[in-house]
Amino acid sequence: APELMPASVLVPLVQRPEGLRVLLTRRTDHLRDHAGQISFPGGRAERHDADAAATALREAEEEVGLPRGAIDIIGQLPHYTTVTRYVVTPVVALVRPPFTLQIDSFEVAEAFEVPLEFLMTPAHHQRHAFELQGQQRQFLSMPWDGVGLNGTPQRFFIWGATAAMLRNLYGFLAA
Repeated sequence: APELMPASVLVPLVQRPEGLRVLLTRRTDHLRDHAGQISFPGGRAERHDADAAATALREAEEEVGLPRGAIDIIGQLPHYTTVTRYVVTPVVALVRPPFTLQIDSFEVAEAFEVPLEFLMTPAHHQRHAFELQGQQRQFLSMPWDGVGLNGTPQRFFIWGATAAMLRNLYGFLAA
C-alpha cells in the first residue's frame, strides 16, 4: 500500500460579533485531489514545517492569506485518514478580525463563513448510504444555504473529510 502522507488543516473559528463562524474554502475544479470540494485551508506537511500547527498556519496563509498574527491555536482534533491516503491533523484556532483574505485562485475557488452553531446542530448532519464494490458505506453531509464572500446566495455541500472533522469537533464540544 502507498504510504500515508501527513497533512494538516486549519479549523478557523472566526470571532464575529454575532458569534463564531467557520471559515471554509471551495477547492478549484482542476485539482488532482478533492477537486471542487468544500474544505478547510490546509495541505500536506513540508519537511521544514516544525509541527502540524506550523503546516496548518503555512497552508492557511498560502491558500487564503490568513495572517498568522490574527490566529490563536486552541487545540487539535483526532487525526483523520482520507481515502486519498493523507493522515490529516485538524488544528483548531480562533481567528481575530479584521483580516483581508488573499485567495490563491489556483487552489481555491472561493472562501466563505458558516455559523459554528449551524454546523454543531446534529439536525443538520445528514447521513447518506451508498454501495461501493458490494460494500455498504456511508458518509455525512452538512448542506448549508448561505452566501459566498462575493455576496451570491448558494448551497454549499459540505461532506466527506470536512464534515467528518466537523462532527469530531461537535463531539469534542458536546462532551
